[in-house]
Amino acid sequence: MSALTLRSGRPYGGEPVDVVVRDGLIASIVPAGAAPAEGEVVELDGRAIGPGLWDAHVHFSQWVISSRRVDVAGTHSPDEVVDAVRRALVAGAPRTDGVLVGYGYRDGLWTTPTTLRVLDDAFPDVPVVLVSGDLHAGWMNSRGAERLGLRPDASGVVAEFEWIAALQRFQQAASIPVEAYGEVADAAARRGVVGIVDYENVPNFLEWPERVAAGVRALRVDASVWPDRLEEAIAAGLRTGDPLDADGLVTMGRLKVVVDGSLNTRTAWCWDPYPGADPLHAHACGVQSVSVDELHRLLRRAKQGGILPAVHAIGDRANAEVIGVFETLGMPGIIEHAQLVSDGDFARFRRAGLIASVQPEHAMDDRDIADLHWSGRTDRAFAFGSLHRSGAALRLGSDAPVAPLDPWHAIASATSRSRGDREAWHPEQRLPLDVALAASSRSTLAVGQPADLVVLERDPFACDRDDLREMTVAATLLGGRFTHRAV
Repeated sequence: MSALTLRSGRPYGGEPVDVVVRDGLIASIVPAGAAPAEGEVVELDGRAIGPGLWDAHVHFSQWVISSRRVDVAGTHSPDEVVDAVRRALVAGAPRTDGVLVGYGYRDGLWTTPTTLRVLDDAFPDVPVVLVSGDLHAGWMNSRGAERLGLRPDASGVVAEFEWIAALQRFQQAASIPVEAYGEVADAAARRGVVGIVDYENVPNFLEWPERVAAGVRALRVDASVWPDRLEEAIAAGLRTGDPLDADGLVTMGRLKVVVDGSLNTRTAWCWDPYPGADPLHAHACGVQSVSVDELHRLLRRAKQGGILPAVHAIGDRANAEVIGVFETLGMPGIIEHAQLVSDGDFARFRRAGLIASVQPEHAMDDRDIADLHWSGRTDRAFAFGSLHRSGAALRLGSDAPVAPLDPWHAIASATSRSRGDREAWHPEQRLPLDVALAASSRSTLAVGQPADLVVLERDPFACDRDDLREMTVAATLLGGRFTHRAV
């Protein structure tokens, strides 16, 4: 029987306690100094202690590979992107299978549009592919398009299903060493993370047990499945919640279905047309990636197979239609993103028993884009407060690499609705800190709970916005095992 005694840790807002861990579970919590020593004794010296944190939405392989991509975030025009790529080439930036890949451009506010020609003229001999900051589009030159087997129009951009499928094929061809996964998992543990929900469009239920067997053991993982592998998962007898490795670190997750696009790419499916769009154009209000009938079929099949769903819906029409499918089927599930919701639909989340999985950093990244493209509707955009007040359950995540895999960033943005020197954006949509913390974890500091714990240098309830964002994590424990330790 393994044991560990954590002396004099302070639960958030409480008095110091001793926490005894046995066989990966919290065995006892008693006033500081009252617990007999069991196993190793670690003095916490009054540091704050609470449940370990989860990131409820990541694309882990893309987060791992993002360090190999040229950073074009923060650019404001095609010319600035070209300059950034030129500097990277001069500096000898690494290429992926011969292609220079960049990440992070956001053209939603650009006054000069992307074109195929500007990249062809600047880089006639180098395949260049640039991934948008929201992952929903790629801007490329002719040589890059040829390498990915794509045919962009004059804009040089390919978006949504065709793009996502091509990026997946390209990424699978690029070999990522398992050590790189381990390094990124360890980095997450240093921020207090004990678990992630991985929505990468790959066979996660096969790949993650292999990574754990190879030594990637810093995180718990919910391994999702996409529609093209749903039948494979069902035939293998996999059900949501089933352990997939001997130690129970990897669990079968949910069916991920994407029904619309994104705000930055102007493909989120909305009731109203985007500014400047031809109201008669098929995609004036965004893109419906999966029809309502097909979504109904997929969710019904998943239900039959014991796999719960998580459905990507960003625009207000997408959210309304997805909620309707859940209501018709009478099944619980998760709506991922829920970025724009009609006033009458907030209460439908609670009535249908749906979880809203949201990414608070997106609100800070996209506030200006939302003010432009969702003008007059931003009182219900990224409306975490309205969702909470309606009684909907919440989970917080990053959507890494769209935002950093760091729950403290999400917690700070959710509770302040501000970042840097900017004023709060729709402060009525802030979440209380206790709600944000609960939405960032899956356990509590209580006897019988998993010993998935985080030890902090400061009590979150004594921190301002910037303190939360830069929180110093002294230790992280996963099942009573240190995955990060500075105490």
